[in-house]
Amino acid sequence: MIIEAMNKSHEEGAAKIMEILDQQKNTPLNIAITGECGSGKSTFVNALRDLSDEDENSAPTGTVETTKEATLYTYPNYPNVKIWDLPGIGTAKFPAAKYLEHVEFQKFDFFIIISDTRFRENDVKLVHEIQRMKKKFYFVRSKIDNDLRMEQKKKVFNEEETLSKIRNNCTEVLNVCEYNCAYC
Repeated sequence: MIIEAMNKSHEEGAAKIMEILDQQKNTPLNIAITGECGSGKSTFVNALRDLSDEDENSAPTGTVETTKEATLYTYPNYPNVKIWDLPGIGTAKFPAAKYLEHVEFQKFDFFIIISDTRFRENDVKLVHEIQRMKKKFYFVRSKIDNDLRMEQKKKVFNEEETLSKIRNNCTEVLNVCEYNCAYC
């Protein structure tokens, strides 16, 4: 549509492009922040909204399960973008087998999977379901500062090498999920 608009006269083309962009501006987008309990989902929601964990209207965070239902947060300056902080997958209240149904996983347009450790079975389950629905996701590895702190205790420590190992591991596992759905 934008290419067609660009091929028209400058004024007519510019007007068509603005119309298309305005339509996108009003298109609702529901983004689900998902992952295991304690992975940093609510902290990530706060960071997206440029809030600290202690700010008014921030998503509650803590050392125990704090998100007990899918919670809606608006995205600053984009009222059509809705950020949903989902409960953690694989808890007593939200077991993995029932999680997708409990949080109405299918109603979201886009996903951000947060993981604070190695890629786990629940992460694979989420990736598989998102792919099955033919939707898109980002994978965010959180709490890397904790991993670096642990690696620093070793006799030989190289921060860039450690970060590279983490990045490569995430890429390898995601590639397995994407290209070998039998694994997922």
